[in-house]
Order: sequence, then C-alpha cells, then structure tokens
Amino acid sequence: MSENCIFCKIVAGDIPANKLYEDDQLIAFHDIHPAAPVHFMIVPKEHIVSLAEANQRHEQLLGRILLLAPILAKEQGLNDGFRTIINTGKGGGQEVMHLHVHVIGGGGPRAM
Repeated sequence: MSENCIFCKIVAGDIPANKLYEDDQLIAFHDIHPAAPVHFMIVPKEHIVSLAEANQRHEQLLGRILLLAPILAKEQGLNDGFRTIINTGKGGGQEVMHLHVHVIGGGGPRAM
C-alpha cells in the first residue's frame, strides 16, 4: 500500500467508491469521470505502479483481472461489447500511478 495513492485509500476504505465487485485481491468501482454510460475500473488491491512494473509474480493476478472484465461488463449491460484500456506510465496517459484496467461501453463518442 502506498500512503499517497488514491486507489490504495479506496482499497483501505478511507475514500468511498461506488463498488461493483470486491474480493481478497481485486476491487472494481465506477469511474468518477465516466467516458461512457458504463465506465468502471478493476484495480488490484496490491499496489503495483503500472503494467510496466508487473512481473512474473503478478501473472495470475493479471489473468484474474482480464477474466473478471467480461463478467462485470455483462452485469452492467454491456452485451454487445466493451473496451478495456490499461494506460501505462505518464507517457501512456496513466493519471493514477496504481495499475488499473478501465472497462468502457454503452455508447458515447469516447466509449470506442
């Protein structure tokens, strides 16, 4: 856990979030600045700075994230498809330096 990380604070329960899912390794919640009618993030509870910082030890966790995405997308009504985005590093558009996967869909100009 990183004390200055907003996602770590959400994981710890210090900052509220509109949660969709939570287990011992992952949390998923709605984005506060949605780019489409459905826009949520899947975040590992372990503080991993970015996809570039992930290693072999994170292989199973990364797989769990990608397998959870379509399940939650379908629960949110995204039956015709969705977009997944992993921004990596400042140059890749990452704003919160804690690995997270955006799941976006349901129309709107920025959704696809």
